[in-house]
Amino acid sequence: MTENELRWDRVPQVTRSGEEDTQTMSSGGCIRVSGVGPQHTEATRIWFGMVSNEPGYRSLPHHHGEAETGGYVLRGRGRIYFGEDYSEFLDMTEGDWVFVPPFMPHVEANMSTTEELVWLTTRTPDNIVINLDEVDDAALEGFRRA
Repeated sequence: MTENELRWDRVPQVTRSGEEDTQTMSSGGCIRVSGVGPQHTEATRIWFGMVSNEPGYRSLPHHHGEAETGGYVLRGRGRIYFGEDYSEFLDMTEGDWVFVPPFMPHVEANMSTTEELVWLTTRTPDNIVINLDEVDDAALEGFRRA
């Protein structure tokens, strides 16, 4: 970028605690809170928020369309089910990072029946959530509701 391309007419935007967008797409009972996104900032190519899942929670099967998704586990024990009949899975704990490719069907689960799962999530270009047909809990290896 050259000196002539720099934008001196723009300023950073801060979303203060309590001013986040809570009217986000959901897949089941998870809570998605948007801190940076086109709903309340000038962002046009990124969504960044916090997702929390109650003990024993799992999402509906879903994918994020064209969006690339990155996540970071702040606290708790999560699992992402994927693959044919959601028979494959990856476990995550505090400090783990995850990348979910575009259009990949998956189910997110809190593997604890007593502790909340909280993670930061970012997507480009936006918080796209496309819910798919429900799957029975019994098909998800090791999952238990609270």
